[in-house]
Amino acid sequence: MKKWQFWLGVLISIVFIWLALRGLRLEDFWEAVKRANYIWLLPGIAVYFVGVWVRAWRWHYLLGPIKKIPTKTMFPITTIGYMGNNIYPARAGEVLRAVILKRREGVSVSASLATIIVERIFDGVVMLAFVFVNLPELAKLTGASGFVGNIQQVAVIGTGVFLGALMIFLLAAMFPQVTAKFGLGLIERLTPKRLHAKIIGIMHKFLDGLASLRSPFNVLMVFFTSVIIWLLETGKYWFVMHAFDFSVSFFALMLMNGIVNLATTIPSAPGYIGTFDAPGIAVLTAYGVEHSMAAGYTLVLHVALWLPITLLGAYYFAQEGIRWSDSLRAEAADA
Repeated sequence: MKKWQFWLGVLISIVFIWLALRGLRLEDFWEAVKRANYIWLLPGIAVYFVGVWVRAWRWHYLLGPIKKIPTKTMFPITTIGYMGNNIYPARAGEVLRAVILKRREGVSVSASLATIIVERIFDGVVMLAFVFVNLPELAKLTGASGFVGNIQQVAVIGTGVFLGALMIFLLAAMFPQVTAKFGLGLIERLTPKRLHAKIIGIMHKFLDGLASLRSPFNVLMVFFTSVIIWLLETGKYWFVMHAFDFSVSFFALMLMNGIVNLATTIPSAPGYIGTFDAPGIAVLTAYGVEHSMAAGYTLVLHVALWLPITLLGAYYFAQEGIRWSDSLRAEAADA
């Protein structure tokens, strides 16, 4: 909490919360929340956890060339990562799960982080695909809500960024020796000599983490599982929608899912406060959903996405018999 990055995230969240709540009639909002049929959250949560299991399988698949680790072992570590992302700033959960995997299975943090970055790149590509699939429909919507009007431009820029990053990682995976030689040159020019051995070691372990991308079949499998993961998460959006008195198409919820998850890459307070809610409300209001209903649904959806996985991750974290102590913090900071 002493770091300026934390308070910058809090400030950004406050701005997004203001954007989400301006003009909202609180009495109508609470009425929508009170009248919701919360039984629909149960199948939504179940579908979501199926998606988390598929996410754990994808990570097991990416780590396969380094070490074969069963999905049932990866699932608790994946939930711990979710917990870390939800309660710590700067997506610390990604580093946390890499550190725990090292403690449990001996996989280097550098190699784990390489696979985690690959995951995030594929997630970004799928999120942008969700947006592009709905661009014709998006063009018909009003931009009055503020977030929807320029999303086409944002999608084009984001596509360039994610596809560019994916291409770099694929080339690095297919040509590891050339990449290592190039990286060695940069290390020798840009870093102190006393750190060369350590940084070079990290680079080689990082390249080991990209080994699964050397096969076109593996790349297709990772992309396919990424699509399944995000379709299952959209399924949760669909189930939670049935708790409220409005209806939009599954494709509209795919668009909402894509936009809100791209927005959560913006630095914010832990738990993506504001950066999830404001874009979600904006998309629904652009589809004609009344503001208080859209706000009630988005708030309940946010809690339903945040709370179950955070509690399960905290349980598994406690089962590990470790705490967010100085030693674990030092490992994470070093990573």
